[in-house]
Amino acid sequence: MSKDKYESPLCERYASKEMQYIFSPDMKFKTWRKLWIALAETEKELGLKDENGNPRITDEQIEELKAHADDINYDVAREREKLVRHDVMSHVYAYGVQCPKAAGIIHLGATSCYVGDNTDVIVMTEALKLVRKKLINVINELAKFADQYKDLPTLAFTHFQPAQPTTVGKRATLWMQELLLDLSDIEYMISQQKLLGSKGTTGTQASFLELFGGDHETVRKIDGKIAEKMGFAECYPVSGQTYSRKVDSRVLNVLSGIAQSAHKFSNDIRLLQHLKQIEEPFEKNQIGSSAMAYKRNPMRSERIASLANYVMCDALNPAITAATQWFERTLDDSANKRISVPEAFLAVDGILDLYLNVVDGLVVYDKVIYQCFMKEIPFMATENIMMDAVKRGGNRQELHEKIREYSMLAGEQVKKFGKENDLVDRIAADPDFGMTKEEIVSILEPKNFVGRAPEQTREFLAEVIQPILDENKDILGVTAEINV
Repeated sequence: MSKDKYESPLCERYASKEMQYIFSPDMKFKTWRKLWIALAETEKELGLKDENGNPRITDEQIEELKAHADDINYDVAREREKLVRHDVMSHVYAYGVQCPKAAGIIHLGATSCYVGDNTDVIVMTEALKLVRKKLINVINELAKFADQYKDLPTLAFTHFQPAQPTTVGKRATLWMQELLLDLSDIEYMISQQKLLGSKGTTGTQASFLELFGGDHETVRKIDGKIAEKMGFAECYPVSGQTYSRKVDSRVLNVLSGIAQSAHKFSNDIRLLQHLKQIEEPFEKNQIGSSAMAYKRNPMRSERIASLANYVMCDALNPAITAATQWFERTLDDSANKRISVPEAFLAVDGILDLYLNVVDGLVVYDKVIYQCFMKEIPFMATENIMMDAVKRGGNRQELHEKIREYSMLAGEQVKKFGKENDLVDRIAADPDFGMTKEEIVSILEPKNFVGRAPEQTREFLAEVIQPILDENKDILGVTAEINV
């Protein structure tokens, strides 16, 4: 393999073979040929005649086109493009070389965007379906994790400061909730996909009106037939030469949403790994640092964040392109579009494979989680301790003031002198509370402070997630394909 030219890391390191195929030349040009066949079949079915009143297109010609739908003669197309400098007409010529009887009816009445734009919609739709499949598998893996750890108490954080406890499983439902929003967006976008159809050079279908002798009713049927043959419900009712470039922008905004969700997840994992509470997978022979041999860097989560940043920025490309198109068509979208759209999908594909891989191999250190919990819980449990002491005859206002003072002193011990939290010892030593250390410690049981977190997790998994997984059980079981 030649190593003297640039190779895209998206293909070499991140995206799956499945997604790479969707944006491959084979997928593109085979789809072009399917579209040419669909156009020829449509024109024949609608009774297109030649100048002598005979059928313009025959079954024999269509069968010849079908016989060479997949064996694309790239070498012929490549040489032709050097001469004519036009990719579509080069492939029309190459197809005609293989199909001499049908050469004259290939691309009949169409403009380049007939194959270019319709193929783009088809390719994006297939890519969206693959993204949806992987997204559901990530949700499935997160559901397993949430179910396994739904009862494990852990400190929650607001502002990355210790806050009222939650459970490890409940925190995972937050990641899932964001992915559900993305799933809703992607399903909506898939449902909205329409073909351009065959509208001609400025969207007026003038060339087809000419071919069919001014018969408007017949020309009106062309788009519907092409859509049906290509597996779509409909075409856009009006267009210029192209479909609106806002379609690309809408699609990449969905991908950007997935990137945002994944980035947030990766941030949380990296912070948890810093706290030594939860760790992403780490291979037996993996090297964390070239200099610091002891390190276990969260490289997968960092890669998620890195690719997510790219996708979020990349989503600006089709937005700018859509905003700057002139009238019925300009070509300043082409170079940008052929880079920005595929690369967004390739990057999101890599993100979801990484996401799945990380969740599948998360390591939870429950003893560290408990240790961190117990360092902070005395402060959070002070109201419970105070209420118990009041029940034993204590004065609420006096006890409140004492707890405030003891909390400040205990906090000073931790922050200023690096010592353990001694709040429990201080309260136990005060006879006004009337409580032994053992009685106070019993109040500090972690499960007493997580509220409805376990129940919320169970309800969410059963009522929200499980129906989605049941409906999509035929696509579960995807294995993440990543280069570590």
